[in-house]
Amino acid sequence: MLGLSIALISVGLAAGMAFSGSATGVGIAGRVTAGVLSEKPHLFGIMLILQSLPGTQGFYGLVAAFLTLVRLGILGGTAPDMSIAQGLQVFAALTPIMLGQYFSAIWQGEASAASALMVAKEESTAGRSLIIPALVETYAVLALLTSIILLLFAVQI
Repeated sequence: MLGLSIALISVGLAAGMAFSGSATGVGIAGRVTAGVLSEKPHLFGIMLILQSLPGTQGFYGLVAAFLTLVRLGILGGTAPDMSIAQGLQVFAALTPIMLGQYFSAIWQGEASAASALMVAKEESTAGRSLIIPALVETYAVLALLTSIILLLFAVQI
């Protein structure tokens, strides 16, 4: 039972850290986009996109949590009897999600805030402004893929 407990704590941490990072990133971007909108309300569409970009990491954390619960058989109604080593394997597999989503969401919020300021100064940069936070998103996707690969091929259940 201790192994299963470690695995379930890992699932909770993976989702929770992704959600926390996204909430922080969206808040960082939101402070700046709100300021821009107070001066230029016609930029609502691009500001909404820039603010929402750091929220994707929360979805990636949810996907990883769901896939892990499926992999463990818990969503199918059967809780496996796991060793401590197996629980630690799940923890290791979810570490990229925990760290990658948390930190990339915060930094994506910072990048989105900077992009919002860029658009506020020169509205013609709206399309290009999306590239800056999108580059941070790359690492969130890589963290998700790494955890999926580890769950499928490295965790022995």
